[in-house]
Amino acid sequence: MNREGFYLERDSNANLRAAALDYHRHPRPGKLEVRATKPLANGRDLARAYSPGVAEACLEIVRDPKTARDVTTRGNLVGVVTNGTAVLGLGDIGALASKPVMEGKAVLFKTFANIDCFDIELNQSDPEKLAEIVCALEPTFGAINLEDIKAPDCFIVERICRERMNIPVFHDDQHGTAIVVGAAAVNALRLAGKAFEDIRIVSTGGGAAGIACLDMLLKLGVQRRNVWLVDIDGLVHDGRTDLNEQKAAYAQPEGPAGLGDVIEGADLFLGLSGPDLLTPEMVKRMAPRPIIFALANPNPEIAPELAREAAPDAIIATGRSDFPNQVNNVLCFPFIFRGALDVGATTINDEMKIACVEGIAALARQSSSAEAAAAYQGEKLSFGPDYLIPKPFDPRLMGIVASAVARAACETGVAERPIEDIAAYKRKLDGSVFRSALIMRPVFEAAGTTERRIAFAEGEDERVIRAAHAMLEETTDRPILIGRPDVVAQRAERAGLSIEVARDFEIVNPENDARYREYWGTYHEIMQRRGVTPDIAKAIMRTNTTAIGAVMVHRGEADSLICGTFGQFQWHLNYVSQILQTPRQHPVGTLSLMMLGDGPLFIADTQVNNVPTPAQIAATAIAAARHIRRFGIVPQVALCSHSQFGNSNCDSGVRVRGALEILDSEPRDFAYEGEMHTDAALDREIRERIFPGSRLDGAANCLIFSGIDAASTARNLLKMKANALEIGPILMGMGNRAHIVTPSISARGLLNMSAIAGTPVAHYG
Repeated sequence: MNREGFYLERDSNANLRAAALDYHRHPRPGKLEVRATKPLANGRDLARAYSPGVAEACLEIVRDPKTARDVTTRGNLVGVVTNGTAVLGLGDIGALASKPVMEGKAVLFKTFANIDCFDIELNQSDPEKLAEIVCALEPTFGAINLEDIKAPDCFIVERICRERMNIPVFHDDQHGTAIVVGAAAVNALRLAGKAFEDIRIVSTGGGAAGIACLDMLLKLGVQRRNVWLVDIDGLVHDGRTDLNEQKAAYAQPEGPAGLGDVIEGADLFLGLSGPDLLTPEMVKRMAPRPIIFALANPNPEIAPELAREAAPDAIIATGRSDFPNQVNNVLCFPFIFRGALDVGATTINDEMKIACVEGIAALARQSSSAEAAAAYQGEKLSFGPDYLIPKPFDPRLMGIVASAVARAACETGVAERPIEDIAAYKRKLDGSVFRSALIMRPVFEAAGTTERRIAFAEGEDERVIRAAHAMLEETTDRPILIGRPDVVAQRAERAGLSIEVARDFEIVNPENDARYREYWGTYHEIMQRRGVTPDIAKAIMRTNTTAIGAVMVHRGEADSLICGTFGQFQWHLNYVSQILQTPRQHPVGTLSLMMLGDGPLFIADTQVNNVPTPAQIAATAIAAARHIRRFGIVPQVALCSHSQFGNSNCDSGVRVRGALEILDSEPRDFAYEGEMHTDAALDREIRERIFPGSRLDGAANCLIFSGIDAASTARNLLKMKANALEIGPILMGMGNRAHIVTPSISARGLLNMSAIAGTPVAHYG
């Protein structure tokens, strides 16, 4: 069974081996490093980080041990512990050779749930002594993940640790596998029209993972008498004297000896054993619509194509990533630990595990996220026989699963720091994954006070369709898609979205819309004195979806237009300006919100004015301040140029200086300063040395540049080198009637723009 998807199938491919070794060797050995989270740049930092200041943190813990979470990393630190006796696909390779696997596990914790890890490989084969060592590590960690310890030793180690330690101890090979199998079983039974309490299960294996899976299925309702366990020595039954305690719990009365003898009428086959143990003939003897979980890796108990040939209605899962329904532990362990750590759980109990099962299963039944679709291009991610459980890179797992686990911990009394508002906690988790979620919340709330009609010019684009679908789920706004209905429907179906185009969306078909005569007539009326003939107007209204959307806004049939998922910004701006510009509403500039690791930074103008005049720079600053408030942020605007507070009469300095005079000509309701370099704008100490008494309070959060080249360069550098997430660009000055995005925008970016477009102008001035 493939747990994390990081394991490479063992074959003789020299290129694969070389690539894997190169990955681990370069540019530096291994997959982990330790980084400081606090500055250590001078003597003052050293005195606080170490002697004498560190003593205060130590004494705080002496006074109250629970404060260790507040002054150390313990509350977000997991120990991944193994002795290397049962490494998946490799067996007993020893502690040292298991280290690459444990490093990989730590990487998964960090990547998927932002949990810090130390991997610990121990040369200890005695399970009781191993447990003693792990228990002694309790002061270091907030939780322990046991990994790759052979059965039955793993049962002994986990039992001792759970009894003695006051932090969560979780053997992922057992419980992680069981949770994901449980989620897959929940959905498989739903599709098959069967119930846990009625089904008959045949299982092969009997190791740690197999027993844990059966235990989980019992918790979900399976009757113990309906479970038939077969190991290497045949059926587990009462007459055998070689059974450990865990296997003995599943012993049947003495009876038939082999897998073929007990498979008749089985509803569910659960394999965690070895390759090719389940034959097509056995599959044919199973119950109608059989469920086959063949999880041996790299080669399953039966090849999916053989199982499907034997039973075309079979529902099949494996442990491999190259088949549908990969049972992958990464769906579980990062998020169950995230929830447990965040509430200070003292253990991971059955209720928390079942909450994890239910969360994973429920997520698979929802429409797939755009982010997951992008990570798994070409796969149809919609609930059904080939999509029982979500994909590991579905970013919704964090919020759904971790919050469900946290709620269960609080409700069962094992949380030392219970969370009262689980919904707010989930929003926080979502915000840590979807970096735009938290800062966009005020915008979504404002948009929710009314219902606006948002027209999307590129309605056939899958990103647009996904964004429109998300609008229906998350907002009160109504999407209007401009595109051919059959193409939109086909792409929605391919994306696995449970929508009906005619029912859920208003569609404007450029090739055949009853309003065509009215649309080209409106466009001709607007443009007839600018060289547009009726024939040209007709052609444009058949082919130019941006112009069609702008005409809809002009006619009051839509409240806002979003365009630009392909093509040049200025091309779209030309038609938006032609149709929607008025003496009071005209493009002032664009504002891009860049989400950085240390907070948001706004940049303008990246698209509209190539070399803005002083009046245009001032207007951009005023509009930017107004829009920044939409995000619940107090604007601190810096006017940037090559000149620094009058030290140069270069062109950019002169124009910014002129803008500053315009701003100073009357009272403003936001802080601004200029002209200055960007380092002075972002660093108060630099600014104070050069220009004491600046009007800005701390670092600027908005940079207004004196030319489109500088603004665009800053925006792109932040995106490419600082991994900044862009929200925008927001087209300012058009009364929220149109926004032009860029071709690199994601489906979530379009959803964010729809919320911005869906906010009435009255909400932000």
